[in-house]
Amino acid sequence: MMDNRNTILAVVLSVVILFGWQYFFARPQIEAQRQSQATQQALTENKAGAPASGAAAPQPGAPVGAPSDAAKSRDDALKATPRLVIDSERLHGSIALVGGRIDDVSLKDYRETVDPKSPEIVLFAPLDSPQPYYAEFGFVNAPGGAVKLPDATTEWKAESQGALTSASPVTLTWDNGQGLTFRRTIAIDGDYMFTIKDSVANGGAAAATLFPYALISRHGEPHVSGYYILHEGLIGVIGDEGLEELTYKKITEGPRTFKATGGWLGITDKYWAAALVPPQDKPYAARFASTTDGGKAYQTDYLLDPLTVAPGATVETSGRLFAGAKQVAVVDRYETQGGVKKFELLIDWGWFHFITRPMFYALDFFYKLVGNFGVSILIVTVLVKLLFFPLANKSYVSMSKMKLVQPEMARLRERYKDDKAKQQQELMELYKREKINPLAGCLPVVVQIPVFFSLYKVLFITIEMRHAPFFGWIHDLAAPDPTTLFNLFGLLPYDPGAVPVIGHFLLIGVWPLIMGVTMFLQMRLNPAPADPAQQVVFTWMPLFFTFLLASFPAGLVIYWSWNNTLSIIQQSIIMKRQGVKVDLLGNIRETFRRKPSDPAKT
Repeated sequence: MMDNRNTILAVVLSVVILFGWQYFFARPQIEAQRQSQATQQALTENKAGAPASGAAAPQPGAPVGAPSDAAKSRDDALKATPRLVIDSERLHGSIALVGGRIDDVSLKDYRETVDPKSPEIVLFAPLDSPQPYYAEFGFVNAPGGAVKLPDATTEWKAESQGALTSASPVTLTWDNGQGLTFRRTIAIDGDYMFTIKDSVANGGAAAATLFPYALISRHGEPHVSGYYILHEGLIGVIGDEGLEELTYKKITEGPRTFKATGGWLGITDKYWAAALVPPQDKPYAARFASTTDGGKAYQTDYLLDPLTVAPGATVETSGRLFAGAKQVAVVDRYETQGGVKKFELLIDWGWFHFITRPMFYALDFFYKLVGNFGVSILIVTVLVKLLFFPLANKSYVSMSKMKLVQPEMARLRERYKDDKAKQQQELMELYKREKINPLAGCLPVVVQIPVFFSLYKVLFITIEMRHAPFFGWIHDLAAPDPTTLFNLFGLLPYDPGAVPVIGHFLLIGVWPLIMGVTMFLQMRLNPAPADPAQQVVFTWMPLFFTFLLASFPAGLVIYWSWNNTLSIIQQSIIMKRQGVKVDLLGNIRETFRRKPSDPAKT
């Protein structure tokens, strides 16, 4: 039938194009990456690379020197230098007094796994640790200048021994012995934003010209998820240039430099990020770069216009550093209240942000009311169904009328079985006479695709969904259903996912099975199509989607199952109102009934 054919086309083209790549492209790429990571890790994690270089002088930061042959453990690296403790509402860590770097940051609110006793997420790590990741602020000389400046070996003095908290900024000082006194005040808010204020007092007889800079440096090969729909790497909004996104692989082709006013720049992971925020009203030179000298290293930095410190005078400069989780409300507040230009783009909403952002805000709104993101998904699904109710209602009415005229359609096919063109012409006349839209069958599917994609994106990128539980065995809506049919949902003591090559195809959990069953029942509301090829497609499509969606976030599979259930109820009610018998069990029996052989062919 025409409506069945169009439905098949809509489902296969829309869903397979959007998500089929996950099996045939993304998964092989990720598996290959995981296999090679152990080798790459061994080569890079025990070496600390030098900061990136390549832009025009003067350069932000000074070379860190030759990397050590064997990196220390993180704990040993932290103990190697005197430190000033960071203890804010949401961050643990410390600042290295030697070098003045912010190089030790852990996130109090987030753990590596759903187990609340698992280790905290570590963002920054010191230079001599296995994978250094840190932020640095300072000054460089003007070309030809020879002023002694604080560098990686400078030991700053803390004016007090108290920890850095949101209520207690800390101040570091250093005297260069040539008349210049450097003073750095570091503050942190209740979330993830540091504010660094540097001042230079000139007690000498000659003026000094200095360029303020800030940088974020990351050494080693960072682990990335490897998904096309998510950017991980170097990122920034560079003034009027807008959003710049460079993968770790892309930046190895050469540095990128910009001149701009306003914006931010940094390095992002899936859920965490570190970003520099220069003064929004001052011009700066920005740079993304990398190096392979002594091991891989990636760096993003900016350089402000020079400051001249006259004898007896003091100059000041400031910058900000975001180091933490990409929580939507926090990121939005830094843009709206903190004045950081387009900081919302730190979260990868994608090209369809006009759909994904409203979807997140709707889910978050109901989460705050009910306290469970899974229940919030169910509520939003109902609202989406109500929003598109007129369209779906019209579609189901048309499909019901299609079923009522099936006897007439069968007579036309029999009468013109040898003349396909005349058959189609008569069918079109029948549709026109009965006011049936043969394309109506695909409208509910087409409408569902953008909703499905937006929910997938929200579940995939937003940290609010990470480790968000539902009920029962679903402890993380952003992860696949952890159960699997092939070990009887945990009764058999082995992991089907460990099976070589086909392991990921065997992870068919309870919710994917529920989704497959509801999809099968929805398709059985109508009798099997006359075309044998269409019968085969309709029979096997639920099984195909069960395997396809099994590796998707559990929240997405729950949405699809619930949406199918609502569609079954809605279509059944409309069919009854149109005088169409709802014979679901009969249609199911017809699907599995063995067809009698054609005597003419025997």
